[in-house]
Amino acid sequence: MSDNTGSAFDLPILKRVFSYAKPYLGYFYLTLFLTIFLAAVTPLRPWLIQYTFDNYILLPDKQGLLMMTLLLVGLVFIEAIANFFYIYLANFLGQSVIRDLRIQVFNHINQFRLKYFDNTPIGTLVTRVVSDIETIAEIFSQGLLVIIGDLLKLVVAISFMLYVDWRLTLISLSTIPILLVATYIFKNGIKSSFQQVRNEVSRLNAFLQEHITGMNIVQIFNREEEEMKRFKVINAGHRQAHIRSVWYYSIFLPVVEILSAASIGLLVWWGAKEALKGADITLGTLMAFILYIYMLFRPIRELADKFNTLQMGMVSSERVFKILDTVSTIENKGTRKFENIKGEIEFKKVWFAYNNEDWVLKDISFKVKAGETLALVGATGAGKSSVINLLSRFYEYNKGEIMADGYNIRGYELSDLRQNIGVILQDVFLFSDSVMSNITLKNPEISKTQVIEAAKAVGAHRFIEKLPGGYDYDVKERGAMLSVGQRQLIAFVRAYVYDPKILVLDEATSSIDTESELIIQEALEKLTKGRTSIVIAHRLSTVQNATKIMVLEKGEVIEEGSHNELIGKNGHYKNLFELQFKESTALS
Repeated sequence: MSDNTGSAFDLPILKRVFSYAKPYLGYFYLTLFLTIFLAAVTPLRPWLIQYTFDNYILLPDKQGLLMMTLLLVGLVFIEAIANFFYIYLANFLGQSVIRDLRIQVFNHINQFRLKYFDNTPIGTLVTRVVSDIETIAEIFSQGLLVIIGDLLKLVVAISFMLYVDWRLTLISLSTIPILLVATYIFKNGIKSSFQQVRNEVSRLNAFLQEHITGMNIVQIFNREEEEMKRFKVINAGHRQAHIRSVWYYSIFLPVVEILSAASIGLLVWWGAKEALKGADITLGTLMAFILYIYMLFRPIRELADKFNTLQMGMVSSERVFKILDTVSTIENKGTRKFENIKGEIEFKKVWFAYNNEDWVLKDISFKVKAGETLALVGATGAGKSSVINLLSRFYEYNKGEIMADGYNIRGYELSDLRQNIGVILQDVFLFSDSVMSNITLKNPEISKTQVIEAAKAVGAHRFIEKLPGGYDYDVKERGAMLSVGQRQLIAFVRAYVYDPKILVLDEATSSIDTESELIIQEALEKLTKGRTSIVIAHRLSTVQNATKIMVLEKGEVIEEGSHNELIGKNGHYKNLFELQFKESTALS
């Protein structure tokens, strides 16, 4: 990833970020007003202190001193109240914007075709949706408005200084050019270090997400030490990036303090010398100018930091907008609804490739009538899963046509199409939630009564009832608290309550024991009854009753027919069947 962070004032991006503040314009204008108000009021304090010292302390005037003291206390109180509302509103505005932006980004990612996730690390997406969007909030709370406020304070403070004494002003500002050079060097250095930190955070997130998800593989192959070494390298890079940014601060901040002290020293030396000569320079004036120096140096010191905060917000915005501008959605121009459908499926000369013309399916044609069951068999990589991915439009086919009830599936409204195609995968994914939520997927239209009836129908009710809490039992992440067979049965219940017209089963019984297989086979019979079904099978014994069996090899159909027809052909299917029969006999 490039270290180029671009410009802090990338106007198109800044304009786009602030477009998300439109629903909160009232808060934005109020925050801007408070920024200007504080910039105008804060520099008043040194001038009032000077006036009080010269006119009410040195004279002395107790009544006037009391009045000025009360005025100063009131001013500080007003500043404190204004600061409170400014900080609260700026952060409220930033958090409101990123809340809306996160919703939009997550909704956009939800629409992406699966091919996008094949090529993009999940950890990188998590960084974009969480860390990068969080950084955008700082554009409002720590970025542009703060920069505007600090610049206005500088202008007002210098105006007051010039009004009081132009000579002392020039003495006070004499070290500012050195400070500006130091700030410029610091800004450039810290910019690249911040970018490196963001890159290392992204690398760290991607590594952790991938390895925690695949921890079973790491442990199965005894790769703990090797992966720990890789993690230490990435973690060391993350540490080094932060140390580099701290190093710049550790040099810059002392330089600012030295220059600030030098300005005060020059001011006192020159002021005292002129006062001894009889010049009209009062003690109150010197005190006011010392306060003004602190007031000047603090914003200048922080401006570099704020510019970089703004710049990193711009970088994060660019990354997030890149996701929003990514066109990777399945085209959804269809308007036809799945109403009173029969469930007839037909593939007509379908060609498909995940990448360019590396064809996974080649000229595939078949037809499944309503209520029939088609079994797809073949070696790994033959193209079986690709068939069901195309049917549900998770991926788009390149050539040919796929028909449902005589109409091209691209003519159907996408959500309506998928709602009527139930897919049960070999690796059942369950969310860290209750059994009930994993079955209904939070659909309020599905009642608990319907779920229990469905569970009884597919033979899952008995084991669910025995769980602590029953249907409210938390299955934990990916259903870790359940066996493979139990997860599979929950997937069947889920499909049953959604009542799809077309059912797709991808290796649904390949990873379970014989006892569980018998229960699942019974569930399958109930689930497929009266539905058009496509079954991808590893165990040929589970598909002998299929209406049609289609044998795929390297993306092509090499045999098709019923079980008995294919056995009679003495071809590839018979060889597979006999091989599995011998294996099962040997194991028994």
